[in-house]
Amino acid sequence: MFSRLRSDIQCILDRDPAARTRWEVLTLYPGLHAVVLHRLAHWCWGHGLKWVGRFVSQVSRWLTGIEIHPGAVVGDRVFFDHAMGVVVGETAEIGDGCTIYQGVTLGGTSLYKGTKRHPTLGRNVVVSAGAKVLGGFVVGDGAKIGSNAVVIKPVPAGATAVGIPARIIPSKSGTSADVTGTESKFSAYGITLEDDPLSLAMRGLIDNAAGQEHQIALLWQAIEALSKQPGKKDCVPGDAARDESFEAERLTQLVGK
Repeated sequence: MFSRLRSDIQCILDRDPAARTRWEVLTLYPGLHAVVLHRLAHWCWGHGLKWVGRFVSQVSRWLTGIEIHPGAVVGDRVFFDHAMGVVVGETAEIGDGCTIYQGVTLGGTSLYKGTKRHPTLGRNVVVSAGAKVLGGFVVGDGAKIGSNAVVIKPVPAGATAVGIPARIIPSKSGTSADVTGTESKFSAYGITLEDDPLSLAMRGLIDNAAGQEHQIALLWQAIEALSKQPGKKDCVPGDAARDESFEAERLTQLVGK
């Protein structure tokens, strides 16, 4: 038990630069208190003491602001960082080394008892502030959920999910699409330098439309030049767009560079 507690304290020291000493973490970090109390509640739940488990869970909620159902499975070195308002459902599973920030919900979309209603997080998953992961699917190892994302489908290992509903930024060469690059280090809040896939698609459409307009303008200019040659009849319509007017740069700024 004490070995596991030391491991939990060390993981907080590793991931939170504001944490200074083990005593500070032990006495002042509600995320650690929530994990310790959940282990007691989960033990009671697993040994048939359902009401006692729920009572311990409720006391933990009052003390820490973190609500973890006693039936949920929480692995080792899980860090609830600034985690006021976190809700973890009954059939949720949180793998070793995960980090969960404030306002996160690991919720269910099914009302059927006895079924897998809540998500399973793999190892070293980061779920950023305000994210909602809803459903009985798997979020793969090393995946990251962006702030305020609403995830309703599985996330592959190493990928990053952003947006509402969440869109997947796949990993590259087996590494996560975040600021850590090729180094294997912790990424706070799951920050990614990759663009939103929807923004990438929109910018591609804008570039294509601008290119098409440019080509059409060149064609009309060529026809106009040919029409001005001796013996040629002017065949350029009066409403032909000889000049480009597509505001590609402004639209690209609206979508986001």
